[in-house]
Order: sequence, then C-alpha cells, then structure tokens
Amino acid sequence: MITLYHCDGARSFRPLWMLEELGLDYELKMLPFPPRVFAKEYLAINPLGTIPFLIDGETKMTESSGICHYLGVKHGPTPLMVGPDEAAYGAFLNWMYFSDATLTFPQTLVLRYTQLEPEERRSPQVATDYAKWFLGRLRAVEAATGHAAFLCAGRFTAADIVIGYALRLAETIGLAKDFGPNVAAYWARLQQREGYQRAVAAEQRVGVEQGIKPRVRG
Repeated sequence: MITLYHCDGARSFRPLWMLEELGLDYELKMLPFPPRVFAKEYLAINPLGTIPFLIDGETKMTESSGICHYLGVKHGPTPLMVGPDEAAYGAFLNWMYFSDATLTFPQTLVLRYTQLEPEERRSPQVATDYAKWFLGRLRAVEAATGHAAFLCAGRFTAADIVIGYALRLAETIGLAKDFGPNVAAYWARLQQREGYQRAVAAEQRVGVEQGIKPRVRG
C-alpha cells in the first residue's frame, strides 16, 4: 500500500492528484500545516518535516513533482507519462522541473510573507516582488496553452498535474485574478477532470475523518 502524507492545499496535492489519475490504492495521512510546527511527531518519519512524504515499499520520497514522475514510471505504463521515444519528451521533462523550481518557489515566498509569518515579520514588498516573478514565469504557460488544450504531447499528462497545482496554489494566495486568458481557461479545464475532483474530495473527506482543519484560503 502506498502511503502519502499530505497537508490541505500543499504541494503534496500533486502526488494525490497523480494517484487518483492512475487509479492506485493508497492511504492518505493528513497533517496540520506546517507539520514541523504542529505535528512534531512527524519529524520521526520525515526529518525534514516537509510535505509531501511518500512511502511505497522501501521507497521514500519528498519531492512532489519527482513523486509524480516516479508513480507514472513505477506503476505504468500510462499515457500520463511521455517517453523518450516521443518528440515531446524534452518538453515534458522541462515542465516537470519547471513546475516546482520556477513556479512554486516564488509562490511559497508570497504565502510566507503574507500569511505564515507573524504580523511584525510580514513583508508586502517581498510578496509583491515574488508575485511579479511568478506571473512573469507564468507567461510560458500562457504561451503553451494558447494553441493546445494541454502542455505537451497532445494529451493530458503528469506535466499538467504538476503545473496545475501551481495554478491551484496561485488561486489560494490570491494571484489567479492576474492569470492571462489562456491560463485561466486551461485552469478551468483541469478542474473539470474527474481525477482532480476525486483528489479534492479525498483531501476534504480524509481531513474531516482525521480531524485536520482545512487551511484558510486567501
């Protein structure tokens, strides 16, 4: 049984969505955010105290986009993955890495300096600067979705899952209002997927079952 440690709305939603798209059996363990502060016993499982944390047999992983890649290869074959024999292989890998290193990174700083830090440490200037950084990098998604329903290979893939989470986080922290028309339409399409909707439902249901309150949406 695959086990995924997850916080409501956190980047661990990427592997949760991937698990649902693959139709795999898994156990979801919800934690309060941030777990290193509010669930210190979690440090015995993941010394980093970060989310996600996936256990699949002897395999243990902490990187959300990497977990999606792992699940697709390990538990495939699946059209969610793009293979090296396909022309879009390079584009697929680029989106997989771009998702966290380029898109989610500046968002975490916006979240930190608008919501997570104590009032005296919050910084509107930092938040504004990194919001602009994120929106500037989002131009790549705006361009790619201007002529195609999905990012690469002419179909929905894990790249859309990992980029899609960055759009979900942008909505959470109040940046979705600045999406371009292509990104806005793309995000609306992604939310219509049954796999996405099942992941949201699982997050909500298990949170209630395990007594974890959802995070306040910005």
